[in-house]
Amino acid sequence: MTKIIQNRTELLFLYDIKDGNPNGDPLDENKPRIDEQTGYNLVTDVRLKRTIRDYLYNFKKKEIFVREISDKDGFIQDAKLRAEDFLKKATGESIDKSKIPISEMKEIINNNILSECIDVRLFGATIPLEKDDKNKTSITHTGPVQFKIGRSLHKVFVKHFKGTGAFASDKKSKQKTFREEDFLPYSFICFYGIINENAAQDTKLSESDVDCLLDGIWNGTKNLISRSKVGQVPRLLLRVNYKEKDFHIGDLNNLLTIQSEMLDDEIRDVSDFKLDISKLIQKLDQHKKTIETIEYLVDNRVNFIYNGKEDLLENHLKSIGVNIMSITLRC
Repeated sequence: MTKIIQNRTELLFLYDIKDGNPNGDPLDENKPRIDEQTGYNLVTDVRLKRTIRDYLYNFKKKEIFVREISDKDGFIQDAKLRAEDFLKKATGESIDKSKIPISEMKEIINNNILSECIDVRLFGATIPLEKDDKNKTSITHTGPVQFKIGRSLHKVFVKHFKGTGAFASDKKSKQKTFREEDFLPYSFICFYGIINENAAQDTKLSESDVDCLLDGIWNGTKNLISRSKVGQVPRLLLRVNYKEKDFHIGDLNNLLTIQSEMLDDEIRDVSDFKLDISKLIQKLDQHKKTIETIEYLVDNRVNFIYNGKEDLLENHLKSIGVNIMSITLRC
């Protein structure tokens, strides 16, 4: 594990989806989440964190704490049982919790989870522990990496359709079942995040962990190939690293707009608009003395404009006069 991070970082991540549902609401028939006041598409931070976790576990073979594990009878572990998976010696041998005080049990589990589980180092966790009915406690870590709810940069149009199922509703029926579905013809979504160097000291978040986070954001989004998510494409990942401790600009997501000759709900592709980064560049320029580096990864189909001028993102960023570098995905 590399050195624990010492400086604050802000993140912007933009991706799009065509003919899909980026985050269904289980309380509303799994329809896409929509802000009723603005008509903008919403995606929860929990959805993005799940994307990252699944990618790191399934593709990069990283251990994560928050995952579904069933016993031989098909019963799913609760958090207390999951925590006891980490009650073990350095050799991997399990420890009998009845033979140690709960304080020692807590210390062993905590150390092992932080050592092994990248998702707890990134996102934190609240983990209940129970030795017996009279000895209970918990482990709490505030995650250094926090995201706001993602929001599309335009109003979206929800398409509803019905279809015929493959099977009958019961064995005596002569008709097939019907299914109903809601999806978005297009949504261009922006997430904003912060990496807090102070919380990183608690979870021992390292720079190599952050490398995996960036990989998980970009490639996790691209590799989330389910029926409702297939076609998600990462478009921009921006990382602003600061020199000054306990400082960040904030609100970077609200400094981006799109310009299009189409109405919002007519947009169907990233080529239908330009991403206006004028306010973002101006704000970064105002605070350039506090910025160590700006890193970026961009899809070449995105068209950027700054003060009405269309150019490559790299050239726009270079105008600030700070150290600019591309992100190399590695984990």
